[in-house]
Amino acid sequence: MNQMHQEAWRAACYSPPGFEAGGDSELSGYIPVVIFLALVLAFAVGALVAAWAIRPSRGYASKAENYECGAQPIGEAWVQFPVGFYLVALLFLVFDTLAVFLFPWALTIRALGVPGLFAMLGFIAILGLGWVYAYREGLLEWK
Repeated sequence: MNQMHQEAWRAACYSPPGFEAGGDSELSGYIPVVIFLALVLAFAVGALVAAWAIRPSRGYASKAENYECGAQPIGEAWVQFPVGFYLVALLFLVFDTLAVFLFPWALTIRALGVPGLFAMLGFIAILGLGWVYAYREGLLEWK
C-alpha cells in the first residue's frame, strides 16, 4: 500500500489523541461505528442464512402437533394467565431500567456534576413513586 492509502485506513479505523482522523469532517469519528454495525448485521444475516441452508426439512404430521410433556393435549390451548405474571414483568422492567441507568451514571457522576446528581435524583424519585404504588396496591405480594 502506498502512503496515502495507509493514512486513510489508519484514520478510518483508529484515531489516537492528537491525530486528526479525517481532516475537517466532523463525521469521521463515526466511521468505526458504521463499520462495526455493518459487521454485526452481516454476521446476523449470515448466521440466519447458514441456519436456513443447513436445517433439515423433513416435515411430517406429528411434528406439527402441540407437545406438552409427552401427554396428548386435551381441550383448547387458549387459557388466560393470571394478571400477576404481567404485573411482575412490568415491575421487573421498572427496576431493570433503574439498574441500566444507575450504573453508567455512577461511573460519570464527577463529570456530570450537581446537575447530573439532581437529574438522577429526579429519576430515582419517579421510579420510587412506581415502587410506592406497587407496594400500596399489593403487587409485590404473590396471591
